[in-house]
Amino acid sequence: MSIAPTIKEIAKRLGISASTVSRAMHDHKSIGLRTKARVQEVAKELGYEANKTAIFFQQKKTFTIGVLLPELSEAFFAEAISGIEDAASKKDYVVLLGQSHDDEEKERKIIASMKAHRVDGIIVSIAKKTNDYRHFEALEKFGIPIVFFDRIPGVQNIHYVACNMRLGTISAVDFLLKKGRRIIGMINGPEKLFASQERKQGYIDAMTKRRLKYDPNLIVNTDLTKEGTNHAMAELLAAKRKPDAIVAFNDYVVLDAVQYAREKNIKVNDEIAFVSYANLPFSIHAVYPPLASVEQYPYLQGQKATELLFQILELPKEDGLNDKYTKIIIEPSLIVHKLIVNQDK
Repeated sequence: MSIAPTIKEIAKRLGISASTVSRAMHDHKSIGLRTKARVQEVAKELGYEANKTAIFFQQKKTFTIGVLLPELSEAFFAEAISGIEDAASKKDYVVLLGQSHDDEEKERKIIASMKAHRVDGIIVSIAKKTNDYRHFEALEKFGIPIVFFDRIPGVQNIHYVACNMRLGTISAVDFLLKKGRRIIGMINGPEKLFASQERKQGYIDAMTKRRLKYDPNLIVNTDLTKEGTNHAMAELLAAKRKPDAIVAFNDYVVLDAVQYAREKNIKVNDEIAFVSYANLPFSIHAVYPPLASVEQYPYLQGQKATELLFQILELPKEDGLNDKYTKIIIEPSLIVHKLIVNQDK
């Protein structure tokens, strides 16, 4: 069995010290370009690979970041992880991925596991059922920074990247009003999600701006399951002021809401219209896609969250992890889709 080449072998081949080879490998400014080039050439020739364990003990880094998402099967988070991995690869970091499946206890266990694996930092989009954030706060004691994105806790003193859902909602409501829709309902997400609170505030602000009366009965919540969305639709359709348009929490909610409406023989895009969030690729292939969707740029969110995490990791230790908190807000866009006339006539 062949033995992996070492720094000493490279040094012997070149007639220089092992410490010089090591500094050249780490691009130290004291080593000339010619020597660096010779070291890299011989290292490649011998098939040398850096000993990550040795680097960990030297630099106190594992070159691994943890990423915790609710559901990788959702197109939004699949795009986000692509942005995270692309940004991480530029820094030669490995991504350790976990899914909470929207369960707080599973989320807590994954965070504990990532801590045990000594990840250098963690990127998180929280589970919809998470109410206790102590498992995140505990990471500070271990010097592990955390950056939240998209689904962020409604607490102070955190680093996060998010899309401006308030502004996105104002654009969505304005769009429907310009289309002649007058009674606009909202199927919002779980109430405790910060993104749900932003959506609700955007809805209220849009109504206020147009000097329209805000009717709290026109905002209902779903737990993001099909059953939850069906219940929300039933509430809205039973309201005294039956909506002729609905702003739904995301594209998945719209799919369930449209199916419910059709089962009730309601003409979609005629008697009732939908606008959603996320603008996921699959939505435009639906029989009845939303008239428009708020683009939240998941790839960009993942990329920015990763870049922010690396900025924190590169701070001098004496600066501390949480002296300054960075909030990156991405501006949304309203993407208008082609109107499909009701096909059930």
